[in-house]
Amino acid sequence: MNNLARYHAANLPDLLDKISKNSLGMDEYLRRFFDEGTTASNYPPYNIVHVNNVESKLEIALAGFKKKEVKVYTEYGKLVVEGNKEEKEDADYAHQGLAQRSFSRAFHVSDDTEVRDVKFEDGLLTITVGKIVPEHHARKDWL
Repeated sequence: MNNLARYHAANLPDLLDKISKNSLGMDEYLRRFFDEGTTASNYPPYNIVHVNNVESKLEIALAGFKKKEVKVYTEYGKLVVEGNKEEKEDADYAHQGLAQRSFSRAFHVSDDTEVRDVKFEDGLLTITVGKIVPEHHARKDWL
């Protein structure tokens, strides 16, 4: 632990270089972790709720969207949520406070995670994801 304690924000590149040289298969993970954190949009707003050790829910607020305007799919280790909102050209807003624009948002999911349920009710999209627990790791009560 002493070797790791000497690294701080100023020499973070040195630490990442050391990790990259001494690990296999973590390059892509570290690149995603450090590169995508600064480019993410805040739209649409979302919550991540941990239900228990193996299940979580992603709640995305989609006020003004209809079910047919929203797509949810998984591809290449990502959970993608897209909303395609048609522009209203004839509307004359005095104030437009609801951001009802098209979007595409991707969340990285691990290989041992699956989408279990997708619901869209009252402007709230709820995606339930869970870890795939192998039978030999699952809890078994004997008494």
